[in-house]
Amino acid sequence: MPRAVVPILLEPLIASFSQAYPEVEVEIAASEELVDLAAEGFDAGIRLGQFIAADMVAVRLTPPFPFVVVGSPDYLRQRKSPERIDDLRHHACLRMRRSDGSIAPWPFVNGNKPVEAIVSGPLIAHDYPTLLGAAIQGVGLAQVPGPLAKTPIADGRLQALLTEFAVTLPGVFLYHPGKRQVLPKLRAFIEHVKYKNAEAPRDGTMARSLRKHDGASSS
Repeated sequence: MPRAVVPILLEPLIASFSQAYPEVEVEIAASEELVDLAAEGFDAGIRLGQFIAADMVAVRLTPPFPFVVVGSPDYLRQRKSPERIDDLRHHACLRMRRSDGSIAPWPFVNGNKPVEAIVSGPLIAHDYPTLLGAAIQGVGLAQVPGPLAKTPIADGRLQALLTEFAVTLPGVFLYHPGKRQVLPKLRAFIEHVKYKNAEAPRDGTMARSLRKHDGASSS
């Protein structure tokens, strides 16, 4: 899974899952690279929906969310806030290097038309938390997944910009190969995710039912 997913999404899920299934060992590998799950020995992966292969079984973890441009108040006191996509030419834009070595353009939507902006700036990073941290420190503007920027926007450390041009990402999904039998421990985790997403009462009834049904204690 990407490193950004761990604190905002996985830590609460892992905590509640470990409490429901204390006999199951959970191991997390955080990486921005897309890996072959079977070859690397992983039961499942977690990625943005657009990066998951069509032959995988996917379970939604989050609703769709915007890809937002953010800047700190200190940075924006020094430069005029961008009002149009083209205004980014006059700003320090923090960029992401993809796992294939290329630098990602900034995607937007102008009306119904998708637009990719080629931006420049003083920093290139390999993960969104680094870009977010640099934006908070006033290094430049960053484009990051909405959930990652939610807290610093709410507490005033960042401001959301160009919101009318923000693209909507399909969300984050757990995925696994559909061609092999799902192990009881993974099936229990998937059911736990669905249970949490449905916001069912946390009275332990579901956990006991899953143990009895899936036999997760032996996995």
